[in-house]
Amino acid sequence: MKYVAALLVALALNASANLLMKIGMASVQSSGGLFRGGFIAAVKTVLTSTTLVVGLVFFALNAAFYMYALQSDTLKISIAYPIMVGGGFALIAIVARIHPALRESLTTGQWMGVALVLIGIVLIAAQTKTA
Repeated sequence: MKYVAALLVALALNASANLLMKIGMASVQSSGGLFRGGFIAAVKTVLTSTTLVVGLVFFALNAAFYMYALQSDTLKISIAYPIMVGGGFALIAIVARIHPALRESLTTGQWMGVALVLIGIVLIAAQTKTA
């Protein structure tokens, strides 16, 4: 169970990191883009943005929790990865719809796709034994 919990924390951190990167890049794009002034300027731009730095920290924490989950003898990568990616996709779609900085919209067919991904994750996870 501790490995499943770690996987779910990793999923949440990964989705949060992606959302923070998208939000943080809005101001970078409006000032000419990330690599406008070259690589060093891009690094400085990222390191001076709290949103982007927190996003990077969340990515690093995601990797740590995901690696911890993968050390389980019973949590197979063929199960962990679809949960991580599919769950993250669904979480991002939902948050991107309701977050005021993003306000993304999906068509009815796209929402049906999100629902099918979630159903697939439930079917995969429900028929798997994990420790």
